[in-house]
Amino acid sequence: MTKRLYVYLSEMLPPLKCAAVSVILFFEIYFMIILIADLGTFRIGIQELVGCATIFTFLLSLRIADDFKDYQTDLVLFPHRPLPSGRVKKSDLAALLIGINAIVITLNIIYMNNLVYYAALMLYGSLMSLWFFARAKIQKNLFLALVTHNPVDFIVNIYIISFTCIKYDLPIFTLTNLLIAFTLYWPTLIWEISRKTRAPEDETEYTTYSKLYGYKKITRIILVIITLDVITSARLMYELWTPGVIAVVAAYAWFVAECIRFIKNPKRFALVSRIEKYMFITEVPVVLIEIVLMIVYSRT
Repeated sequence: MTKRLYVYLSEMLPPLKCAAVSVILFFEIYFMIILIADLGTFRIGIQELVGCATIFTFLLSLRIADDFKDYQTDLVLFPHRPLPSGRVKKSDLAALLIGINAIVITLNIIYMNNLVYYAALMLYGSLMSLWFFARAKIQKNLFLALVTHNPVDFIVNIYIISFTCIKYDLPIFTLTNLLIAFTLYWPTLIWEISRKTRAPEDETEYTTYSKLYGYKKITRIILVIITLDVITSARLMYELWTPGVIAVVAAYAWFVAECIRFIKNPKRFALVSRIEKYMFITEVPVVLIEIVLMIVYSRT
């Protein structure tokens, strides 16, 4: 079983990459709240490690749940993947799912201060795995699947925000925290839509937004969402480090130009690769700025 799980994780969700994403997401929000609140002190311990482990486990659980949910579809469209190809068994994934969640649930109960928010996150994830008891309607409707499933990323952000605020005795429901939650949510929403937006000649049997609504219309919707993203990102960057607003606006201008290129000439154009670059350009500077500010902060 160990070898089969190694194959599965290597192909579907490389652990090191997932761990890096989990740590970056957790501490990006964590430090942002601390810096904007201008706290006099901060301390990192086992709770923060449990928080990172929770995000990691949750992302892995979603991946496994998706493979269970899409098994019949993957047999036709993606037969090379580990589960439909038989290189990993359902029982392997079930054992992994139960094991990692048993550990993390226990750790949250023992160490974390935001059990209500953790329960909400787990409840939402569980409902997603069950198609919200409306599989017949949701599975065949790509838009309905998006609006019911994608908000889970927003709830993950709230989990991190709630822990940080409770730990440092800060109010949870504030405009700043709402901006933080949305700012870290928009890119995942854009990525989810863009990865299912293709040029006409690149369409296959796989259902995409561009096949249903046309690639031009979907690209314009992406532009609307990314405009919301740059507004919230620039507002938060202004709070952290004002010159950083320039980088945010520059990245936005570049992505808008790329979207216009795609609309005019979609041939051999992977829109999702552009959003991944946009996320890198906007997220990495924020993390670096936070690290520098936290180092300065800890020495004063």
